[in-house]
Amino acid sequence: MSVTKSAPAAGLPNTGPVIHDWRPEDPTFWANGGKAVASRNLWISIPALLLAFAVWMVWSAVTVRLPAIGFSFSTDQLFWLAALPGLSGATLRIFYSFMVPIFGGRRWTALSTASLLLPALWMGFAVQDPSTPYSVFVIIALLCGFGGGNFASSMSNISFFYPKAQQGTALGLNAGLGNLGVSVMQFGVPLVIGAGLFGAVGGSPQEVAGGSQLWLQNAGFIWVPFILAVTVAAWFGMNDLSSARASFSEQAVIFKRKHNWLMCWLYLATFGSFIGFAAGFPMLIKTQFPGVDPLKFAFLGPLVGALIRPVGGWLADKLGGARVTLWNFGVMIAAVFGVLQFLPQAGSEGNFYGFLIMFMLLFVTTGVGNGSTFRMIPVIFRTLHERLSSSQGAAGKDAAIKNAGKEAAAVLGFSSAVGAYGAFFIPKSFGTSMALTGGPQAALYLFVAYYVSCILVTWWWYSRKGAETPC
Repeated sequence: MSVTKSAPAAGLPNTGPVIHDWRPEDPTFWANGGKAVASRNLWISIPALLLAFAVWMVWSAVTVRLPAIGFSFSTDQLFWLAALPGLSGATLRIFYSFMVPIFGGRRWTALSTASLLLPALWMGFAVQDPSTPYSVFVIIALLCGFGGGNFASSMSNISFFYPKAQQGTALGLNAGLGNLGVSVMQFGVPLVIGAGLFGAVGGSPQEVAGGSQLWLQNAGFIWVPFILAVTVAAWFGMNDLSSARASFSEQAVIFKRKHNWLMCWLYLATFGSFIGFAAGFPMLIKTQFPGVDPLKFAFLGPLVGALIRPVGGWLADKLGGARVTLWNFGVMIAAVFGVLQFLPQAGSEGNFYGFLIMFMLLFVTTGVGNGSTFRMIPVIFRTLHERLSSSQGAAGKDAAIKNAGKEAAAVLGFSSAVGAYGAFFIPKSFGTSMALTGGPQAALYLFVAYYVSCILVTWWWYSRKGAETPC
């Protein structure tokens, strides 16, 4: 028996796993049960997304330990293992963007969360055998992209449950607390691999230099019980909305929408920066400040970026998404120049704590921008469809609102797919910059130029007086 049957929401005409009447913009409907159902779906979605991010980024913590337990992979091979989940996760997001309207949010959340078991378990077994070939690790790293794909479907799903005025906060909570999975993983994995948490069932420890032991398999196994619990919670506690159903062809109209591509450009700058800096931050510390242990600080950036994301959504709800986004890009540029100021220069060793503070500010801005850009998308598409249906009757306007919701959900998912490529390109940009120039400065100047272009896009289409689609 599902949770929805045992604890029906007052005022809703049906209480099963599939809800056929969903009107979040109706204040009476929202107050008499709609809000309770939306909140329950949100608070199950958040831990599911947190686990997805943890599994997606787990290789950033595992790769640095592989040489110590007997794997003779080159530095370049290890970089690729850390980057491949970003590449596969971003690509999977393109397909995951359209899954919720096809399969339903409850079904897809449960299935996509359960899929994380495959890379988590396989990694746990593979690292215990030093003869495991590199090709196997490549496959596991690519499968960890399942976690990256989940973000697109999760955000699409939650967008259907909330009224327009509250979507910024709801999406900010879902994404921000879900993004915490990166920080939870980077903080937790170094702790759990130091003890035999699962006894004989978890396998033998690996011997490392100095006589110490590691249970690197715990980096995969530790997520398994949580994945199982959240999968069950999603299946029995979440809902499918029949009003959100749409075929791929119905959703594919977004590829003809100019604003889809504009928001992809902006979101690549915000979320792409967040996830890319999260992946590259430890190696950047290690290469620029060799005397500092990067594992002591790696989790801080993703932590502040994730925690501030709901604030970005809330500010956008109060002040307007375009206004917050515009000023946020300005602060991002200032933060990058701050990072450049404290990096080692010719004849200078740099200042690590100045570098750290500026990078924390940069992570804060990525989080605020994540929340504000996602607040913009539903408003943009609702405004667009309201204009298209302005001469129609009540039935036409109701249909337009539903179409706006479906398109906005698809754009939320698709733009998150484009943004996720930052997990691959930013670390590789740092590596290429170092290989060609000896430092990361060239990559950082490139990021500044990109953020300037985002200011121009935001101002022209969304923020200035007389903008085409103010939001």
